[in-house]
Amino acid sequence: MKVSVSPGHNINGTLILPLFEGTDSLLAAHEEGLHTALKSQINRVLQDGDFKAKLKSTMSILGCEGGKAMLVGLGKEADADIHAYRKAGATVIANRKKAHGTELTARFSNASIEAMGAFAEGMLLRDYSFDHYKQQDEDEEKEGDIDLRITCDEGQESDLTSIINIHTGVASGVHLSRDLGNRPPNDMYPEAFADQAWEWAKQYDNVKVTIINYAQAVKAGMGGLVAVGMGSARKPCMVIFELNKDKKGRAPMLVGKGITFDTGGISLKPGANMDEMKYDMGGSATVFGTMQALASTGFTGKVNAITCMAENMPSSNAQRPGDVIKTLSGKTIEVLNTDAEGRLVLSDGLWKAGEFDPEYIIDFATLTGACVVALGHEATGLWSNDDDFRTRIHEAGNAVDELAWPMPLLPAFEKEMTNSKIADTRNLGAGRYGGANTAAAFLKQFVPNRNYEKDGEQIPWAHMDIAGTYWGAKTNSMVGHGATGIHVRTMSHLITNG
Repeated sequence: MKVSVSPGHNINGTLILPLFEGTDSLLAAHEEGLHTALKSQINRVLQDGDFKAKLKSTMSILGCEGGKAMLVGLGKEADADIHAYRKAGATVIANRKKAHGTELTARFSNASIEAMGAFAEGMLLRDYSFDHYKQQDEDEEKEGDIDLRITCDEGQESDLTSIINIHTGVASGVHLSRDLGNRPPNDMYPEAFADQAWEWAKQYDNVKVTIINYAQAVKAGMGGLVAVGMGSARKPCMVIFELNKDKKGRAPMLVGKGITFDTGGISLKPGANMDEMKYDMGGSATVFGTMQALASTGFTGKVNAITCMAENMPSSNAQRPGDVIKTLSGKTIEVLNTDAEGRLVLSDGLWKAGEFDPEYIIDFATLTGACVVALGHEATGLWSNDDDFRTRIHEAGNAVDELAWPMPLLPAFEKEMTNSKIADTRNLGAGRYGGANTAAAFLKQFVPNRNYEKDGEQIPWAHMDIAGTYWGAKTNSMVGHGATGIHVRTMSHLITNG
């Protein structure tokens, strides 16, 4: 989608008209430049109550001699925050028909530039499809990209353009995350992810990507990453992203779980819905998408990221329940279930993150079904070793309408995960309850102290379990199907706002 801004009242193509509940006739600002026939038709449906403008409702007016229009509901004016505008924008794309054409003009009345920008953001986010593997019908003419024009008052053009440019860049990161998640596992495997990151970095002078391959991971002692991926013909790797690496000072560090397909390994998963396990690399997709969002919007600060890529397969070379592995940190893990593999790759990623002396570490992982049981598909689970830091992330999610719900990190959970008779820790809790919490407690053991000092202060860290929000979130109006690209926007907001 291409979005442009211009002052004035000219209409190109279909008019998009956001309206509040209770509107029974067009305001003067809406009417300017409208053909009399189209204006009369719109006023008629408003006066008759045929369109009540409830949030996310639409009505199309097609075939009128005065042009085409889509009325979009913003809900009650008193409740119409930027989230309502964003949802309304997404609704336009969700309900757009070919008859509306690809040229659209959005016209607002008394809306702030932030609200108009949010409306465009909703359209940008929803304007996504994943059809790379479908044959195009030779007789079907491919529809072009949408060209959206937003009209505004004199003096608003520059600020609104700046806001939309940022939304466009961030949306490109969300779409990249979705593409990575939606790609089938025969095409999206660890080295394919690494190759894409390597090629992506070439377009930016201020981005560096380093790939630690399987042999290098073995040599470095990355026992968690190696153990999970060694059963697959597609070997694991670690991908390190550095944005503006020459800048001085500490920087945010993002770490992503990247299981490109998860069979469960020897602890094999049930067959039903196993195809969805291609989404198990959603944490790494979120990380890559965030780096794209920051780079494309010209963010000048330093940010680092690590993605831990592996395919979890059963084979004669796969790890077994009962194995003990030694991780990059030197800690040993008793493997009680090979389907609790995400935490193993993250154990190495989190410890590696300490080498960068980061300002803070946030990891993303489609980690536990228990988190979906606890929070459904409505919220991401959020754990942290720092209450103030957890609050900052929670508020950043609220700001962009991506809910991250604070969860407990209790000493009892940590004690449960260190209760192994033969190793430093275990990769599975003692019982079926609190599985998302014990998983977070496991990860906390691998967050290094500042500069790896034995008795030093642990680096501020947060864990975000996106198992319920990276896919299957049917109430997410920004998404039509498949991967959601969740928390690319949250992280962009958190990092750019300091």
